[in-house]
Amino acid sequence: MNSKQKVQHPKGKLGVLTPGMGAVSTTFMAGVIATNKGLGRPIGSISQMGKIRLGKRTEDRNPNINDFVPLALMEDLVFGGWDIFYDTAYESAVNAGVLDKDLLNKLKEELSAIKPMPAVFDHQFVKNIDGENVKHSPTKMDAAKALITDILTFKKENACDRLVMIWCASTEVYTQISDVHLSVEKFEQALLENHPAIAPSMIYAYAAIKSGVAFANGAPNLTVDTPALIELANQLNVPIAGKDFKTGQTLMKTILAPGLKTRLLGVDGWFSTNILGNRDGEVLDDIDSFKTKEVSKLSVLDSVLEPEKYPELYKDMYHKVRINYYPPKGDDKESWDNIDIFGWLGYKMQIKVNFLCKDSILAAPIVLDLAVFMDLAQRANMKGIQEWLSFYFKSPQTKEGLVPIHDIFLQKVKFENTLRHLMGESLINYLGLDYYEEDN
Repeated sequence: MNSKQKVQHPKGKLGVLTPGMGAVSTTFMAGVIATNKGLGRPIGSISQMGKIRLGKRTEDRNPNINDFVPLALMEDLVFGGWDIFYDTAYESAVNAGVLDKDLLNKLKEELSAIKPMPAVFDHQFVKNIDGENVKHSPTKMDAAKALITDILTFKKENACDRLVMIWCASTEVYTQISDVHLSVEKFEQALLENHPAIAPSMIYAYAAIKSGVAFANGAPNLTVDTPALIELANQLNVPIAGKDFKTGQTLMKTILAPGLKTRLLGVDGWFSTNILGNRDGEVLDDIDSFKTKEVSKLSVLDSVLEPEKYPELYKDMYHKVRINYYPPKGDDKESWDNIDIFGWLGYKMQIKVNFLCKDSILAAPIVLDLAVFMDLAQRANMKGIQEWLSFYFKSPQTKEGLVPIHDIFLQKVKFENTLRHLMGESLINYLGLDYYEEDN
């Protein structure tokens, strides 16, 4: 049995701030409100519907996760955010077309009260959309200070005890780490100088960390994955996590690829294409924004299949990813995967996957889980990168020198063992507690 870690009890309201109040964030907000009113269930949310095994199998201890660890209650969540459009959460949800209008009309009063604050926005980082509800700050440091003021005002006006911030806005153009990202001092100087390498998402992350607000990045943007903001998060004891919500096609890859590797089946090629028509699709129709997403999606298979360890099975695998903007699809994303595999004596086989999913329906429970688990991390004084939450991301952020784990089943083990550790329960390795102790 481990010693139980000190975790503060979740008193009062938890404010959930989302840069971006489009399809994903409004589907999340509407879903929580609907669940609280008894109009639906939070399916897909591990924090609300998941169970966790404790001790030996013979003990039959499988409590609900939200009974096992002290998580914020859904009814204690308060919502706010920023967007470049003036639409309320209700108007945005109607425009997104994810949820039925009959359901949204039952939530109209609550959703209409959620109005976006003016956003920090730079058209150079998101080229295919534009809006008028934006801040006009002389410098990027002034923009950060304006966000810090927004955060403090929201917390006071909504009587929140704690806050978390989950990036739900668009994918920015591809950005690589440069000299201005290497230290807090250089980053802050770059904010003052309006340096072009400082993206809006980085300004939000900086403002959150400076405000003591845990920050999770739901897009493949560089954002907090820089030495400067990692350093700042560690200095100020703030949890950070990212990046890019694991939904749709990548979710399927992290389910299928571990199975193929476990059975040592070879892969010659994996071709993936998507069509989607929501705002995300419009943004990704720009080649520079698509590159950011492409890098995130391409990183998955090499990590799972480990071609350096199994060169005869995976070294020459060809991996291609495509995303196509198709407005009639709306939020109903469709993905196709063609997987060319080989088995015994090199004989060729194929797998075809056609996944017709609702992107925001898959993302909403991730936003909920990240909100309550990042809040848990903050109350448990777990500063810096929260690798144990890799389960939720396409391109998990890790500490320097560590290779990200993409296998969803290994991620789930790490996630659950972290919760066991926090609550003083023995970690489960599926040998020591079962086979070894019981059978030997």
